Amino acid sequence: MKTAHKSALWKRSGTAYLFLLPWLIGFFGLTLGPMLGSFYLSLTKYNLLNAPVWLGFDNYRHIFTADEYFYKSLTVTFKYVLFSVPLKMAFALLVAVVLNKGIRALGIYRTVYYIPSLLGGSIAIAIVWRQIFDGEGLINHFLSWFGIEGPAWIAHPSYILSTIVTLSVWQFGSAMVIFLAGIKQIPADLYEAAQVDGAGKLRQFGKITLPMLSPVIFFNLVMGIINSFQVFTPGYVIGDGRGGPVNSTLFYTLYLYLKGFSFFDMGYAAALAWIMLIIIGLFTSIVFVTSRFWVFYGDGKDGR
Repeated sequence: MKTAHKSALWKRSGTAYLFLLPWLIGFFGLTLGPMLGSFYLSLTKYNLLNAPVWLGFDNYRHIFTADEYFYKSLTVTFKYVLFSVPLKMAFALLVAVVLNKGIRALGIYRTVYYIPSLLGGSIAIAIVWRQIFDGEGLINHFLSWFGIEGPAWIAHPSYILSTIVTLSVWQFGSAMVIFLAGIKQIPADLYEAAQVDGAGKLRQFGKITLPMLSPVIFFNLVMGIINSFQVFTPGYVIGDGRGGPVNSTLFYTLYLYLKGFSFFDMGYAAALAWIMLIIIGLFTSIVFVTSRFWVFYGDGKDGR
C-alpha cells in the first residue's frame, strides 16, 4: 500500500517538475549560473583574451580605497535616483487622477501617454532628446520667443543631468497605467461618505486616495528605484559615451560598461556589478522594511 502511495506521489511530482523544467533550465542556466560565474570573475583579473588570474578581493579593495570614479559614478547615480523616481511617480499619479475623471475616449489617452514608456529607453529617443536640448535646439528656440537666452543644456555640467531626469519623467506611462488601475479599484462609496462629512477634494485625496493606493505606490517605488539605478542609454548617448561633460553623466552602469568593454577589465567590471546588486538590494530592503508604516491593504491591515 505504501509502495503504491509513493508511486502515485512520485508520478504527481514528476509531472509537476516536467512542467517546471523550462523554468528550471532558464534559472540555473541563464540566471544562477551566470551570476556565480560573474562572482568568480570579480575575484580575478580578466581581459576577455587571456585566462582569468586569481586576485581574491583585490578588485573590491581597489574600488573602495583607490577608485575616485567609483564614488563619482555613485554620486551621479544617487542624484538621478533621488530626483527622477519621486518626480516620475508624482507626475504619473497626477495624470492618472486626471484621466480618472470620466474623460471621453479614455483608452486613446491612456495609449498615447503610455507610448513614451515604450520608446523612452531607445537610442533614437535619446538622440532626439539630445537635439531638443542642444544649444540651438527646440527648447532654446522656444525660449527665444520670450527674449530668454537658454543655456547649453547638454554641454554644461550643471544642466545636463536635469535633462536626463526630464527624459525619465517623460517616461511616466507604465507607472501611470498602474496608478490608474489602482484608482479604479477604490470603492466610490468612500468618496461619497467623505463628501457627506464635508471633506473637500484635497482632503479626500490625502485621506482616501493615497492610503488606498499605498500598495500601488509601494510597487511603483520599488520598480522605479531598481530601474533608475540601472540607467544607461540616456547617459551614454547624451553624455557622448564617456560621462561628459566633466563626468556629470558618469552613471554607475556607464562606468561599469567602460571598465568592461572599453578598458577590457572584465573582472573589475564584474566586481562593480556585484556592488551595484548589493546597493539595489539595500535600497529595496529599506523600502520593504519601512512599508509597514505607510502601506495599507484593503483588509484593513498594514504592511506588517
